[in-house]
Amino acid sequence: MTDSTETARKLPHAAHESGTLSPSEQGMLWDMEEHFWTSGNENARTTTATNAVMIFPYPPGILQGDQMWTHLRGNTGWRTVVMSEQRVMRCRDITILTYRVSAEKPDVPIYTALCASTYLNDNDRWLRISHQQTAAT
Repeated sequence: MTDSTETARKLPHAAHESGTLSPSEQGMLWDMEEHFWTSGNENARTTTATNAVMIFPYPPGILQGDQMWTHLRGNTGWRTVVMSEQRVMRCRDITILTYRVSAEKPDVPIYTALCASTYLNDNDRWLRISHQQTAAT
C-alpha cells in the first residue's frame, strides 16, 4: 500500500459526515415539499432552482429547466397529499427528503409514488435542485 492510499483512507470524506437539521428546518422543508404538490406551478417555481432536474415515470421522463414547468403546469395542485416513510439526510448544504406519497385530485385516480427531493441551502435559502418520482403500486 502506498502512502497516498493510506492518506486517502484516513481523510474524512464529506459524504460520510452526517449532519442534522433542527426540527424547525425539517418542518420548513417538509412544508415546502407538500406545497410543491398542492400549491400549483408558481409556488413550485419559487422553491426550485432554475436548472433543476426532475425525473417522472415515463412519459415524460427526465426534465430540466423550462421543460419541467411545461409538464408541471397540468400536474400540480393536488387536493390532498399524504407523505409517509419520511426520511431526511443532510450533508453540509445539501439535504435529501425521501418519502412515499399518496396524492389525489378530482377526476384523477389516487397517485402513489416513492419520491426523493434534493435541496441546496444557498445563502440561507433552501432551493430544490432535483425531484424524482417512482410510481408505486
